[in-house]
Amino acid sequence: MKVIYDAKTDTLTVILKSDVQVVESDEGKPGVILDYDDAGNLISLEILDASKRLSDARKIEFQTTE
Repeated sequence: MKVIYDAKTDTLTVILKSDVQVVESDEGKPGVILDYDDAGNLISLEILDASKRLSDARKIEFQTTE
């Protein structure tokens, strides 16, 4: 998984699978774009105007549980 914040465009992109091609994109909610592969699996999402929608677009916290 890869997370990219682009300050110029104020977009946050979360790539769940980088080794597959986007076949379809859908705007699930206004400003949230979901990308799917040919099997219909979610492979990435993009949040537009991220600094307005997130607490801190430049800070990412990663946590695992058992």
